[in-house]
Amino acid sequence: MKTVYRNFILLDGKEDMTPVKNKVLVVEDDKILAITDRWDIDENTRILDLGGRYLMPGLINLHVHLPAGGKPSTTGGNTKALVKLVTSSAVTRKIGVEMCKGYAMQELLSGVTTLRTVGGVADFDSILRDMINSGKTDGPRILASNNAIGPHDGHMVGSVAVEANTEDECREEVRKLSEQKVDLIKIMITGGVLDATVKGEPGVLKMAPELVRVCCDEAHKLGFKVAAHVESAEGLRVAAENGVDTVEHGAPMDEHTAQCLKTHGSAYICTVSPALPLAKFSREQTQISEMVQYNSNVVFEGIIEGTKNALEHGIPVGLGTDTGCPFVTHYNMWRELVYFQKFVGASPEFALYTATLGNAKIAGIDSITGSIEVGKSADILITDENPLENFETMKNPYCVIMKGKRFMEPKIKKNKLGEDLLDKAMP
Repeated sequence: MKTVYRNFILLDGKEDMTPVKNKVLVVEDDKILAITDRWDIDENTRILDLGGRYLMPGLINLHVHLPAGGKPSTTGGNTKALVKLVTSSAVTRKIGVEMCKGYAMQELLSGVTTLRTVGGVADFDSILRDMINSGKTDGPRILASNNAIGPHDGHMVGSVAVEANTEDECREEVRKLSEQKVDLIKIMITGGVLDATVKGEPGVLKMAPELVRVCCDEAHKLGFKVAAHVESAEGLRVAAENGVDTVEHGAPMDEHTAQCLKTHGSAYICTVSPALPLAKFSREQTQISEMVQYNSNVVFEGIIEGTKNALEHGIPVGLGTDTGCPFVTHYNMWRELVYFQKFVGASPEFALYTATLGNAKIAGIDSITGSIEVGKSADILITDENPLENFETMKNPYCVIMKGKRFMEPKIKKNKLGEDLLDKAMP
Protein backbone atom coordinates (compact mmCIF):
# COMPACT_ATOMS: atom_id res chain seq x y z
CA MET A 1 0.00 0.00 0.00
CA LYS A 2 0.88 3.62 -0.48
CA THR A 3 0.88 5.93 2.52
CA VAL A 4 0.01 9.59 2.08
CA TYR A 5 1.22 12.01 4.75
CA ARG A 6 -0.56 15.33 4.77
CA ASN A 7 -0.95 18.46 6.89
CA PHE A 8 2.73 18.89 7.78
CA ILE A 9 5.50 21.46 7.39
CA LEU A 10 8.41 20.16 5.35
CA LEU A 11 12.11 20.65 6.12
CA ASP A 12 13.79 18.78 3.28
CA GLY A 13 17.31 18.58 4.75
CA LYS A 14 19.01 20.58 2.00
CA GLU A 15 21.43 23.36 2.85
CA ASP A 16 19.00 26.06 1.69
CA MET A 17 15.97 24.50 3.41
CA THR A 18 13.04 26.64 4.44
CA PRO A 19 9.78 25.43 5.98
CA VAL A 20 7.30 24.48 3.23
CA LYS A 21 3.56 24.05 3.79
CA ASN A 22 0.72 22.54 1.77
CA LYS A 23 2.54 19.48 0.44
CA VAL A 24 1.66 15.82 0.62
CA LEU A 25 4.30 13.11 0.88
CA VAL A 26 3.62 9.74 -0.70
CA VAL A 27 5.54 6.68 0.47
CA GLU A 28 5.33 3.31 -1.21
CA ASP A 29 6.99 0.42 0.59
CA ASP A 30 10.35 1.87 1.70
CA LYS A 31 10.72 4.71 -0.81
CA ILE A 32 9.48 8.26 -1.22
CA LEU A 33 7.22 8.09 -4.27
CA ALA A 34 6.10 11.71 -4.55
CA ILE A 35 6.16 15.14 -2.93
CA THR A 36 3.27 17.01 -4.44
CA ASP A 37 0.39 19.43 -3.92
CA ARG A 38 -2.29 16.75 -4.04
CA TRP A 39 -2.73 13.01 -4.49
CA ASP A 40 -5.73 11.05 -5.67
CA ILE A 41 -6.78 8.54 -3.02
CA ASP A 42 -7.84 5.00 -3.86
CA GLU A 43 -8.51 1.79 -1.91
CA ASN A 44 -4.78 1.02 -1.80
CA THR A 45 -3.88 4.26 -0.07
CA ARG A 46 -3.51 4.91 3.64
CA ILE A 47 -3.82 8.53 4.81
CA LEU A 48 -2.02 9.98 7.83
CA ASP A 49 -2.78 13.53 8.96
CA LEU A 50 0.21 14.95 10.85
CA GLY A 51 -1.67 17.80 12.46
CA GLY A 52 0.65 20.58 11.32
CA ARG A 53 3.80 18.93 12.67
CA TYR A 54 7.28 19.21 11.16
CA LEU A 55 8.58 16.50 8.82
CA MET A 56 12.29 16.18 8.04
CA PRO A 57 14.93 13.55 7.18
CA GLY A 58 15.98 11.17 9.91
CA LEU A 59 19.19 12.21 11.63
CA ILE A 60 22.52 10.60 10.77
CA ASN A 61 25.04 9.96 13.57
CA LEU A 62 28.55 9.55 12.17
CA HIS A 63 30.34 8.51 15.38
CA VAL A 64 28.89 5.67 17.46
CA HIS A 65 30.29 2.88 19.61
CA LEU A 66 27.42 0.40 19.88
CA PRO A 67 28.65 -1.79 22.77
CA ALA A 68 28.39 0.99 25.40
CA GLY A 69 25.41 2.99 26.62
CA GLY A 70 27.01 6.17 27.96
CA LYS A 71 26.20 5.89 31.64
CA PRO A 72 27.14 8.94 33.76
CA SER A 73 30.29 7.28 35.06
CA THR A 74 33.98 7.47 34.22
CA THR A 75 34.73 4.13 35.89
CA GLY A 76 33.53 1.59 33.38
CA GLY A 77 35.38 -1.30 34.95
CA ASN A 78 37.93 -3.45 33.17
CA THR A 79 36.76 -3.08 29.60
CA LYS A 80 39.40 -5.45 28.24
CA ALA A 81 38.21 -8.20 30.57
CA LEU A 82 34.58 -7.50 29.67
CA VAL A 83 35.36 -7.75 25.96
CA LYS A 84 37.27 -10.98 26.50
CA LEU A 85 34.28 -12.39 28.36
CA VAL A 86 31.62 -11.33 25.85
CA THR A 87 33.61 -12.82 22.94
CA SER A 88 34.47 -16.07 24.75
CA SER A 89 31.61 -18.26 23.50
CA ALA A 90 28.69 -18.43 21.09
CA VAL A 91 26.28 -17.71 23.94
CA THR A 92 28.08 -14.61 25.19
CA ARG A 93 28.59 -13.37 21.63
CA LYS A 94 24.84 -13.60 21.05
CA ILE A 95 24.26 -11.63 24.23
CA GLY A 96 26.74 -9.02 23.02
CA VAL A 97 24.99 -8.63 19.67
CA GLU A 98 21.63 -8.30 21.45
CA MET A 99 23.07 -5.56 23.64
CA CYS A 100 24.23 -3.68 20.54
CA LYS A 101 20.80 -4.21 19.02
CA GLY A 102 19.17 -2.55 22.03
CA TYR A 103 21.43 0.46 21.78
CA ALA A 104 20.89 0.72 18.02
CA MET A 105 17.14 0.79 18.65
CA GLN A 106 17.64 3.67 21.09
CA GLU A 107 19.32 5.56 18.24
CA LEU A 108 16.43 4.82 15.91
CA LEU A 109 13.65 5.67 18.36
CA SER A 110 15.34 8.98 19.11
CA GLY A 111 15.30 9.97 15.44
CA VAL A 112 18.61 8.59 14.13
CA THR A 113 17.79 6.53 11.05
CA THR A 114 21.42 6.00 10.01
CA LEU A 115 24.51 5.54 12.15
CA ARG A 116 28.18 4.87 11.48
CA THR A 117 30.07 2.72 13.97
CA VAL A 118 33.71 3.62 14.55
CA GLY A 119 35.09 0.97 16.88
CA GLY A 120 33.19 -2.00 18.26
CA VAL A 121 33.57 -5.45 19.74
CA ALA A 122 34.69 -8.17 17.32
CA ASP A 123 32.29 -8.35 14.35
CA PHE A 124 29.13 -7.47 16.32
CA ASP A 125 28.49 -4.28 14.30
CA SER A 126 28.41 -6.02 10.93
CA ILE A 127 26.39 -8.96 12.29
CA LEU A 128 23.72 -6.56 13.54
CA ARG A 129 23.83 -4.58 10.29
CA ASP A 130 23.16 -7.76 8.33
CA MET A 131 20.31 -8.78 10.65
CA ILE A 132 18.65 -5.39 10.06
CA ASN A 133 19.25 -5.42 6.31
CA SER A 134 17.77 -8.92 5.99
CA GLY A 135 14.63 -7.93 7.91
CA LYS A 136 15.33 -10.21 10.88
CA THR A 137 15.12 -7.29 13.28
CA ASP A 138 14.31 -3.59 13.34
CA GLY A 139 17.02 -0.98 13.56
CA PRO A 140 18.65 1.98 11.85
CA ARG A 141 20.82 1.75 8.76
CA ILE A 142 24.30 0.83 10.00
CA LEU A 143 27.64 1.56 8.38
CA ALA A 144 29.87 -0.82 10.31
CA SER A 145 33.58 -0.65 11.10
CA ASN A 146 33.79 -3.46 13.69
CA ASN A 147 37.13 -3.28 15.57
CA ALA A 148 39.34 -0.24 15.20
CA ILE A 149 43.09 -0.66 14.72
CA GLY A 150 45.74 0.82 17.01
CA PRO A 151 49.28 0.28 18.31
CA HIS A 152 50.20 -1.51 21.53
CA ASP A 153 49.53 1.47 23.81
CA GLY A 154 46.86 2.96 21.57
CA HIS A 155 43.47 4.36 22.52
CA MET A 156 40.99 1.61 23.50
CA VAL A 157 43.25 -1.19 22.23
CA GLY A 158 42.03 -4.42 23.77
CA SER A 159 38.40 -3.30 23.93
CA VAL A 160 37.03 -1.69 20.74
CA ALA A 161 40.40 -1.70 18.95
CA VAL A 162 42.84 -4.46 18.03
CA GLU A 163 46.61 -4.18 18.20
CA ALA A 164 48.87 -3.74 15.17
CA ASN A 165 52.50 -2.62 15.61
CA THR A 166 54.14 -3.23 12.23
CA GLU A 167 53.27 -2.48 8.63
CA ASP A 168 52.52 -6.14 7.96
CA GLU A 169 50.28 -6.36 11.02
CA CYS A 170 48.39 -3.25 9.90
CA ARG A 171 47.81 -4.72 6.45
CA GLU A 172 46.67 -8.00 7.99
CA GLU A 173 44.15 -6.33 10.32
CA VAL A 174 42.70 -4.28 7.44
CA ARG A 175 42.33 -7.48 5.40
CA LYS A 176 40.62 -9.25 8.30
CA LEU A 177 38.10 -6.42 8.52
CA SER A 178 37.58 -6.62 4.77
CA GLU A 179 36.72 -10.30 5.15
CA GLN A 180 34.10 -9.30 7.73
CA LYS A 181 32.58 -7.09 5.01
CA VAL A 182 32.84 -3.86 6.98
CA ASP A 183 31.82 -0.53 5.46
CA LEU A 184 34.84 1.46 6.65
CA ILE A 185 38.11 1.16 8.57
CA LYS A 186 38.77 2.97 11.87
CA ILE A 187 42.26 3.68 13.23
CA MET A 188 43.42 5.18 16.54
CA ILE A 189 46.14 7.73 15.79
CA THR A 190 46.34 9.53 19.14
CA GLY A 191 45.51 8.84 22.75
CA GLY A 192 42.40 10.16 24.45
CA VAL A 193 41.46 12.12 27.53
CA LEU A 194 40.97 9.24 29.94
CA ASP A 195 44.21 7.47 28.99
CA ALA A 196 46.42 10.59 29.00
CA THR A 197 49.22 10.63 31.58
CA VAL A 198 50.41 14.24 31.29
CA LYS A 199 48.49 17.43 32.00
CA GLY A 200 48.02 19.39 28.79
CA GLU A 201 48.73 16.43 26.50
CA PRO A 202 45.43 14.57 25.97
CA GLY A 203 46.09 13.54 22.39
CA VAL A 204 49.63 12.19 22.33
CA LEU A 205 50.60 10.66 18.99
CA LYS A 206 50.46 6.86 19.33
CA MET A 207 50.39 5.50 15.79
CA ALA A 208 53.53 6.16 13.76
CA PRO A 209 52.95 8.07 10.49
CA GLU A 210 54.15 5.12 8.41
CA LEU A 211 51.55 2.85 10.03
CA VAL A 212 48.82 5.41 9.35
CA ARG A 213 49.93 5.48 5.72
CA VAL A 214 49.93 1.68 5.44
CA CYS A 215 46.45 1.37 6.96
CA CYS A 216 45.11 4.02 4.58
CA ASP A 217 46.83 2.60 1.51
CA GLU A 218 45.62 -0.95 2.21
CA ALA A 219 42.10 0.22 3.01
CA HIS A 220 41.89 2.37 -0.11
CA LYS A 221 43.22 -0.49 -2.23
CA LEU A 222 40.35 -2.63 -0.92
CA GLY A 223 37.77 0.12 -1.45
CA PHE A 224 37.32 1.39 2.12
CA LYS A 225 37.47 4.86 3.59
CA VAL A 226 39.42 5.40 6.79
CA ALA A 227 38.18 7.21 9.89
CA ALA A 228 40.77 8.26 12.48
CA HIS A 229 40.61 9.08 16.18
CA VAL A 230 42.57 12.34 16.57
CA GLU A 231 42.75 14.68 19.58
CA SER A 232 45.81 16.85 18.97
CA ALA A 233 47.22 19.14 16.29
CA GLU A 234 50.14 16.75 15.75
CA GLY A 235 47.79 13.80 15.32
CA LEU A 236 45.64 15.83 12.95
CA ARG A 237 48.67 16.68 10.83
CA VAL A 238 49.72 13.02 10.66
CA ALA A 239 46.18 12.04 9.67
CA ALA A 240 46.03 14.71 6.97
CA GLU A 241 49.46 13.91 5.51
CA ASN A 242 48.86 10.17 5.30
CA GLY A 243 45.48 9.84 3.63
CA VAL A 244 42.79 9.63 6.32
CA ASP A 245 39.29 10.24 4.94
CA THR A 246 37.55 11.47 8.09
CA VAL A 247 39.10 13.01 11.18
CA GLU A 248 37.09 12.13 14.29
CA HIS A 249 37.00 14.69 17.15
CA GLY A 250 39.86 16.81 15.81
CA ALA A 251 41.99 19.71 16.96
CA PRO A 252 43.08 23.15 15.71
CA MET A 253 44.72 22.96 12.30
CA ASP A 254 47.39 25.05 10.62
CA GLU A 255 47.36 26.01 6.95
CA HIS A 256 49.47 23.00 5.91
CA THR A 257 47.13 20.53 7.61
CA ALA A 258 44.05 22.22 6.18
CA GLN A 259 45.46 22.07 2.66
CA CYS A 260 46.36 18.38 3.06
CA LEU A 261 42.79 17.62 4.15
CA LYS A 262 41.37 19.59 1.23
CA THR A 263 43.69 17.95 -1.30
CA HIS A 264 42.66 14.47 -0.18
CA GLY A 265 38.97 15.39 0.07
CA SER A 266 38.85 14.56 3.78
CA ALA A 267 36.09 15.54 6.20
CA TYR A 268 36.13 16.64 9.82
CA ILE A 269 33.67 15.00 12.24
CA CYS A 270 32.78 17.31 15.13
CA THR A 271 31.96 15.51 18.41
CA VAL A 272 31.35 18.00 21.22
CA SER A 273 29.20 15.61 23.27
CA PRO A 274 31.99 13.50 24.88
CA ALA A 275 34.20 16.47 25.79
CA LEU A 276 31.62 18.79 27.33
CA PRO A 277 30.64 16.81 30.46
CA LEU A 278 34.21 16.07 31.54
CA ALA A 279 35.32 19.63 30.80
CA LYS A 280 32.37 21.56 32.23
CA PHE A 281 30.71 19.44 34.94
CA SER A 282 32.03 19.65 38.49
CA ARG A 283 34.55 16.98 39.43
CA GLU A 284 32.20 15.87 42.19
CA GLN A 285 29.73 14.94 39.45
CA THR A 286 32.22 13.24 37.12
CA GLN A 287 34.62 11.73 39.68
CA ILE A 288 37.64 12.65 37.58
CA SER A 289 40.99 14.16 38.53
CA GLU A 290 41.96 17.77 38.01
CA MET A 291 44.34 16.63 35.25
CA VAL A 292 41.58 14.80 33.38
CA GLN A 293 39.29 17.82 33.63
CA TYR A 294 42.05 20.10 32.36
CA ASN A 295 42.79 17.78 29.45
CA SER A 296 39.09 17.46 28.70
CA ASN A 297 38.86 21.22 28.37
CA VAL A 298 41.85 21.19 26.01
CA VAL A 299 40.02 18.67 23.81
CA PHE A 300 36.70 20.53 24.13
CA GLU A 301 38.23 23.82 22.96
CA GLY A 302 40.29 22.01 20.31
CA ILE A 303 37.29 20.30 18.75
CA ILE A 304 35.42 23.60 18.50
CA GLU A 305 38.37 25.56 17.11
CA GLY A 306 39.22 22.77 14.69
CA THR A 307 35.62 22.67 13.46
CA LYS A 308 35.69 26.40 12.83
CA ASN A 309 39.05 26.03 11.03
CA ALA A 310 37.58 23.31 8.80
CA LEU A 311 34.53 25.39 7.88
CA GLU A 312 36.72 28.42 7.12
CA HIS A 313 38.79 26.31 4.70
CA GLY A 314 35.80 24.71 2.99
CA ILE A 315 36.46 21.27 4.49
CA PRO A 316 33.24 19.26 4.89
CA VAL A 317 32.15 18.99 8.52
CA GLY A 318 29.97 16.22 9.90
CA LEU A 319 28.42 15.53 13.28
CA GLY A 320 28.58 12.56 15.63
CA THR A 321 28.07 11.94 19.32
CA ASP A 322 30.84 9.47 20.27
CA THR A 323 28.16 7.57 22.12
CA GLY A 324 29.49 5.16 24.67
CA CYS A 325 31.66 7.76 26.40
CA PRO A 326 30.56 8.84 29.90
CA PHE A 327 27.31 10.86 29.80
CA VAL A 328 26.94 10.31 26.03
CA THR A 329 23.90 8.14 25.36
CA HIS A 330 22.32 6.74 22.23
CA TYR A 331 19.29 9.02 22.45
CA ASN A 332 20.91 12.46 22.47
CA MET A 333 21.99 13.22 18.91
CA TRP A 334 19.78 16.32 19.10
CA ARG A 335 22.18 17.81 21.66
CA GLU A 336 25.03 17.68 19.14
CA LEU A 337 23.03 20.00 16.88
CA VAL A 338 22.61 22.42 19.77
CA TYR A 339 26.34 22.35 20.50
CA PHE A 340 27.15 22.88 16.81
CA GLN A 341 24.90 25.92 16.74
CA LYS A 342 25.92 27.45 20.07
CA PHE A 343 29.66 26.73 20.23
CA VAL A 344 30.64 26.65 16.55
CA GLY A 345 28.19 29.34 15.44
CA ALA A 346 26.29 27.34 12.82
CA SER A 347 22.84 28.50 11.85
CA PRO A 348 19.98 26.17 12.81
CA GLU A 349 19.44 25.40 9.14
CA PHE A 350 23.09 24.50 8.60
CA ALA A 351 23.14 22.38 11.75
CA LEU A 352 20.12 20.36 10.59
CA TYR A 353 21.57 20.07 7.09
CA THR A 354 24.88 18.86 8.53
CA ALA A 355 23.16 16.20 10.64
CA THR A 356 21.18 14.93 7.65
CA LEU A 357 22.22 15.48 4.03
CA GLY A 358 25.69 16.78 4.94
CA ASN A 359 26.45 13.67 6.96
CA ALA A 360 25.01 11.50 4.19
CA LYS A 361 27.39 13.09 1.68
CA ILE A 362 30.40 12.44 3.91
CA ALA A 363 29.30 8.82 4.37
CA GLY A 364 28.75 8.41 0.63
CA ILE A 365 25.06 7.55 0.95
CA ASP A 366 23.43 10.81 -0.15
CA SER A 367 21.84 9.09 -3.15
CA ILE A 368 20.00 6.84 -0.68
CA THR A 369 19.11 8.99 2.31
CA GLY A 370 19.72 12.30 4.06
CA SER A 371 16.98 14.41 2.49
CA ILE A 372 13.30 14.27 1.66
CA GLU A 373 13.45 13.67 -2.09
CA VAL A 374 11.63 11.43 -4.53
CA GLY A 375 13.34 8.06 -4.92
CA LYS A 376 15.17 8.17 -1.60
CA SER A 377 14.58 5.89 1.35
CA ALA A 378 11.65 6.92 3.55
CA ASP A 379 13.85 7.75 6.54
CA ILE A 380 11.89 10.43 8.34
CA LEU A 381 11.70 12.28 11.64
CA ILE A 382 8.51 14.09 12.67
CA THR A 383 8.44 16.56 15.57
CA ASP A 384 5.71 18.53 17.28
CA GLU A 385 7.45 21.88 16.89
CA ASN A 386 9.89 23.60 14.54
CA PRO A 387 13.42 22.27 15.29
CA LEU A 388 14.92 25.35 13.65
CA GLU A 389 13.49 27.35 16.55
CA ASN A 390 14.33 24.79 19.23
CA PHE A 391 16.23 21.54 18.62
CA GLU A 392 14.94 20.22 21.95
CA THR A 393 11.68 19.31 20.21
CA MET A 394 13.67 16.35 18.81
CA LYS A 395 14.05 15.02 22.34
CA ASN A 396 10.64 13.37 22.13
CA PRO A 397 9.80 12.63 18.48
CA TYR A 398 6.19 12.35 17.42
CA CYS A 399 7.15 9.71 14.86
CA VAL A 400 10.23 8.08 13.40
CA ILE A 401 10.00 6.34 10.04
CA MET A 402 12.72 3.95 8.89
CA LYS A 403 12.49 2.69 5.31
CA GLY A 404 8.76 3.35 5.47
CA LYS A 405 8.11 1.59 8.80
CA ARG A 406 6.58 3.90 11.40
CA PHE A 407 7.39 4.11 15.09
CA MET A 408 4.72 6.36 16.61
CA GLU A 409 5.51 8.39 19.73
CA PRO A 410 8.50 6.17 20.60
CA LYS A 411 9.49 5.85 24.25
CA ILE A 412 13.02 5.30 25.55
CA LYS A 413 14.05 4.62 29.12
CA LYS A 414 16.53 7.39 29.89
CA ASN A 415 19.07 7.90 32.64
CA LYS A 416 17.58 10.70 34.76
CA LEU A 417 20.84 11.74 36.44
CA GLY A 418 22.66 12.05 33.14
CA GLU A 419 19.77 13.91 31.51
CA ASP A 420 19.44 16.37 34.41
CA LEU A 421 23.14 17.20 34.36
CA LEU A 422 23.21 17.62 30.58
CA ASP A 423 20.09 19.79 30.64
CA LYS A 424 21.69 22.09 33.22
CA ALA A 425 24.81 22.39 31.05
CA MET A 426 22.93 23.20 27.83
CA PRO A 427 24.39 26.40 26.31
